[in-house]
Amino acid sequence: RHGDDRFPKRTKKRPLAVVTMPFTRNIELGRVCLVNLAADPLYGKLVTIVDFVDMNRVLVDSPSIQRCVISLRRLAVTSLVVDLAEEKSPSKETLAAALKAADVEGKWAASSWGTKIAKAAARKNLTDFDRYKVMVARVKRSALIKKALK
Repeated sequence: RHGDDRFPKRTKKRPLAVVTMPFTRNIELGRVCLVNLAADPLYGKLVTIVDFVDMNRVLVDSPSIQRCVISLRRLAVTSLVVDLAEEKSPSKETLAAALKAADVEGKWAASSWGTKIAKAAARKNLTDFDRYKVMVARVKRSALIKKALK
């Protein structure tokens, strides 16, 4: 009921909160992305956004691929950014120099996401005998842990 004096209004005001943006990985020039659609021929490759086509597609490039337009739905945005000096569509040489200066490959290999993908790729390439050796090592490790805990 509005205007009813039996129910006092809340007079306690909330303190002002610091507003932070919920996303830190924005789509921007120089943003490094991972192609994550398995049907795409570039699957698993790191690419850099070099230009925008429209709201849903970007122009990507990398030293190991040919420059192409790709949908943002096929990309997983990483936290890595290359400084392109706000230059749209840089040449291959400029992009390669910027990637090398930013040490993108090293940072990717050191990240938890990159190590997880590398570990999965290594396990995928194991032979039957390699998988057997891994199983034996796990059994030995668990036996040592059980012995230490007793």
